[in-house]
Amino acid sequence: MEQVLTNDQVDILGEIANISMGNSATTLSMMVNRKVDITTPNVSIVKRSETLDDYERTCIFVQIHYVKGLTGNNVLILKEHDVKCMTDLMMGGDGTNTSGDISDLHLSAASEAMNQMMGASATSLSMMLGVPTDISTPVVNQIDVDSIKIFEKSFETGYDSFVKIAFRITIADLIDSVMVQLYPVQFAREMCQKFVAKD
Repeated sequence: MEQVLTNDQVDILGEIANISMGNSATTLSMMVNRKVDITTPNVSIVKRSETLDDYERTCIFVQIHYVKGLTGNNVLILKEHDVKCMTDLMMGGDGTNTSGDISDLHLSAASEAMNQMMGASATSLSMMLGVPTDISTPVVNQIDVDSIKIFEKSFETGYDSFVKIAFRITIADLIDSVMVQLYPVQFAREMCQKFVAKD
């Protein structure tokens, strides 16, 4: 049975997430030209089968690999409505054009937004962990919550416990939602070790 994280490790992960996602919020705010607020994160440990419990119908999965500094990958989960709203804002709209199905344009915009946000996050991690950190281009998938086939392929087999970091994100009066960041427990421990070693 996998050992869960210690309280100190949970605190470290919360601090890392708070700082890195705070910088990400600033980046996203510039992209959508609206005020973006991200709350203090809630850190928990979940099983693979529980990761989509907060989502209905379909959602957008954004997978990011670390290519320097850390070994592992990171998944962000976004709601369809939020992706449509962000896309409209990025295209110069007022954020209300959210009708219709998710298109390639929406997925492309989500990829670009998450690339910029997680790039800012990686820069923060570099400073906090004391190691150069870089990410790959995000891989974006629209998935049905009832099917976790894509999610099963998103991580190396054998990972069943994940760190789930949930943020409440608001964009002006257009989005009030929860954005979830997931990574395997082993990856979380690696980040904690680097964070402690730097001090």
